[in-house]
Amino acid sequence: MANSNKNYYQILGIKKDSSEADIKKAYRKLAREHHPDMVDESDKTAAEKRFKDINEAYQVLSDPQKKKMYDQFGYVSSSAAGARGGGPFGQGAPGGGAWGPFTYSYSNAGGASNTGDFDPFDIFEDFFGFRGFSGRRAPKKGKNLYYELHIAFKDAVFGLEKTVNVDSGKVTVKIPAGVHNGTEIRYAGKGMAGPQGVPPGDLFLSIRVKLPDQYRRVGNTLGTTINVDMVQAALGDTVEVWAVNLKSKDGLGKVKVKIPAGTQHGAQIRLRGKGMPIMNSDRRGDVIVQVFVKVPKGLSKKQKEILKDYLKTIK
Repeated sequence: MANSNKNYYQILGIKKDSSEADIKKAYRKLAREHHPDMVDESDKTAAEKRFKDINEAYQVLSDPQKKKMYDQFGYVSSSAAGARGGGPFGQGAPGGGAWGPFTYSYSNAGGASNTGDFDPFDIFEDFFGFRGFSGRRAPKKGKNLYYELHIAFKDAVFGLEKTVNVDSGKVTVKIPAGVHNGTEIRYAGKGMAGPQGVPPGDLFLSIRVKLPDQYRRVGNTLGTTINVDMVQAALGDTVEVWAVNLKSKDGLGKVKVKIPAGTQHGAQIRLRGKGMPIMNSDRRGDVIVQVFVKVPKGLSKKQKEILKDYLKTIK
């Protein structure tokens, strides 16, 4: 019976109504991050426990029968828990306990007998270049490498070619213009060399982009704010805001924005084609400017009288 004290949705970091694809995606990400062979020696004990919890959660939530029982009763019965077991691992995967998708049955020829399109040993192939625990399978390729690369905003605007030092040596990589924070780029054959002529693994870079403080980014659209006083908002004005400028060295430049007369606090103005480049395209995203209207303080006696006279006209 699955542990009724564990919140499997919380373990995988997903919502109860998550799709099968979302469940699979969350599992693959966490399995890579917490695999015991991918952490420092001092963290292995904690990683092993976490890895078992992740796989146990995936074993339940990826199976419609088990998921339904878990959603209704908070646990999975022994009979249902064995529904996908069997094969050389069954419920007794290495280290004991339920190891989630590693309870699939494999034939001597290595063919998977599970019914979905997800091969659980893809995770091991990603890490080590071979599939599963069996020593009978020769590596398909060398070990894949996973790194984070932090780049400046201008590098995300213009793109970048950079030489990085990784475990496989010095590698020159190209980062496309318009790259997003969190984008993962695969560089085939740039991982560790494989044994005995086996092709090398791949290099995966997760890109981290530092945005200027005045921006928030959603897709290829940048969001920013401007402050105007109530007179500007009432009568209209032209102000300057920051936007992407492909002719400047840092990727930024000021553009003029017309504030229409009668603009209300919180109004948004869209500057089309002034945002981030769209990857593998000659198009650009937009900039959305949100207007904050400031109420003046410390008015003079004359200014107060003018406002009082105005107030009389609208009553």
